[in-house]
Amino acid sequence: MSSDHEPPAIPPDGWKRSGVRVVPGDQLDANTAQTPGMNRAAAIDLARVGAQKLWAGTVHIHADAKTGAHHHGPLESVIYVIKGRARMRWGETLEYVAEAGPGDFIYVPPFVPHQEINASADETLECVLVRSDNEAVVVNLDIEPVEKPERVAWIDPIHRAPG
Repeated sequence: MSSDHEPPAIPPDGWKRSGVRVVPGDQLDANTAQTPGMNRAAAIDLARVGAQKLWAGTVHIHADAKTGAHHHGPLESVIYVIKGRARMRWGETLEYVAEAGPGDFIYVPPFVPHQEINASADETLECVLVRSDNEAVVVNLDIEPVEKPERVAWIDPIHRAPG
């Protein structure tokens, strides 16, 4: 039996099928929770490649989409902006704000109250999202968002509307 610091035993296939996996960009799994105004597609998860400690995929957020205030418990999240403009609000009253554009990374630490916003009224925000676990943790908060969710809220089984 190996620990996290020792290499596992070599599998019977010598890593041929249980080693590195390439998931072509045109073969992402759209059979994931979908939201009006947002399209998510899984690339790396337990079901697709056997990932044990992370989830990765793409997120396309329609213009003007805004979430309610929430955090993801003990999970860490990394968002990489491909196209568009992301605005993040965070803090106990969502009092802090930063924007990110193509090529920028956003790190969301565990338990940080935050709100995701597409800063563009007419351009889709395209991102890659990586989370530190397959578990879908979301804790919706009773914080009045500085930027109220409008038009198309970014909500799904993970991002539920406050309420």
